[in-house]
Amino acid sequence: MPKWLRDNALTVAMFGAFLVFLVLQSVFGWQTHNEELAEFGAAPTSWAAYLGSGHFMESVFENWESEFLQMGGYVLLTAYLVQRGSAESKPVGQTDRPEDDERRATADSPWPVRAGGLPLVVYRNSLSLALLLIFAGSFGGHLFGGTAEYNEQQALQSGAPPIGVWDFLGTSEFWFQSMQNWQSEFLAVGTLIVLSIFLRQHASPESKPVTAEHAHTGD
Repeated sequence: MPKWLRDNALTVAMFGAFLVFLVLQSVFGWQTHNEELAEFGAAPTSWAAYLGSGHFMESVFENWESEFLQMGGYVLLTAYLVQRGSAESKPVGQTDRPEDDERRATADSPWPVRAGGLPLVVYRNSLSLALLLIFAGSFGGHLFGGTAEYNEQQALQSGAPPIGVWDFLGTSEFWFQSMQNWQSEFLAVGTLIVLSIFLRQHASPESKPVTAEHAHTGD
């Protein structure tokens, strides 16, 4: 195995799986959408055209939205909250780690740490900020894609005039789509937090060592 692949295997595996599943989603979504169009006597759309449709955008971004909300919220919450015994929690009573102190910066530390001031303030929170910004972008993608899909469905079913994004934002349909994903994401993370107290997965950094006692908190 090439060194670059070995060193980045986890990232390659995750993004490789993402691309495969995204393509499959687009194919099956395209087929489903054309079946819906056929029910109303409308002409089918091409796969390329489907990729820019509200049907596809809505389905993609409503899932990305919930994923990045969960991850951003999780990163932020774990900075302040603990769960005794969980591999997903920092030790009880710990605030910042010693390595978080900028006074321990070295010549190899990232430049914002060495620069101090505003760059350091932003960098200290950059992971949660990045995830929440992606969430915000995905929320917008869901809103615009959902509006387009809603308008298409209304036109097919009743010939109703289109509505704007702010109108769609106020519909129960939009928030139903969001909440059904948000609740499942936080359920999954909460389950992992609790199960990691009592269960183990050898060799995984997401688990405590197999021999660790249940009360041990953190990895």
